[in-house]
Amino acid sequence: MYGEDMAALLQKMQSQNGSKVCAALYRWMVDTHERDAIVAREAFGQGDVNYRALVEIFVGRKSSHVSLIKQAYYARFRRHLDQEIINLEPPHPYQKILVALATSHKAHQEDVSQHIAKCDARRLYEAGEGSSRGAIEEAVVLEILSKRSIPQMKLTLSSYKHIYGHEFTKSLKNAKYMEFEDALKVVMKCMCTPPTYYAKVLYAGIKGTTSDNGALARVMISRAEVDLYEIQRVFKRRYGMELKDAICESIPSGDYRDFLAAITSTTTVITSHNSVSL
Repeated sequence: MYGEDMAALLQKMQSQNGSKVCAALYRWMVDTHERDAIVAREAFGQGDVNYRALVEIFVGRKSSHVSLIKQAYYARFRRHLDQEIINLEPPHPYQKILVALATSHKAHQEDVSQHIAKCDARRLYEAGEGSSRGAIEEAVVLEILSKRSIPQMKLTLSSYKHIYGHEFTKSLKNAKYMEFEDALKVVMKCMCTPPTYYAKVLYAGIKGTTSDNGALARVMISRAEVDLYEIQRVFKRRYGMELKDAICESIPSGDYRDFLAAITSTTTVITSHNSVSL
């Protein structure tokens, strides 16, 4: 009708006036791997790197999807995503973990092994709370992360809890390497309990208690067709109110707020549709 691509128009309007609603609508309209490529590029930014946005991509997406993200990233920005992470300066604990996660996706391991999970759980214990060194051995953790798929890692962490009676993240509280410990804890929580992790991110974004200004729209859009329905349930249980109500209460009225609120309402429909498809 109008002779131009709607997504391209939204992108142009976003560039011209910095419109938050245009930026959100543009991301909503493009393919998920294209969207994640854009998120990854913006994560590097001009100042501090948004490591959490990168973690959410490498932890929350399947290996086949990560491969498409890397292709889209190169097609758009003529840069290799893995190399961008490796080249980050100054070095950071998140960087080490992301390099390991990126390596793990290249293996494309679909099957999981209970035996490997138990062995890795014991190695994690011996490298952490079971070590006489009193500090977590980063090399062991990074080696396991680089060689195991996300499903395999989830099984390993489940085995850890079964064998030692508590979550692996609990043992990290005693670690002396605080920066690596904090980064690893975030990654493990995103990996093992995504609804809880994302509920916390959304709450901080809504209340403005985070420096990650794009977290609210990023999570709402990226998880809408994945697990936003479950995230909303966790959000209500933790904070005593519906996610939609929290958005309407704290975000200024306008198209941006209406768009975010609409996503919460459409999630049930999307979830039901996906259930039927499966």
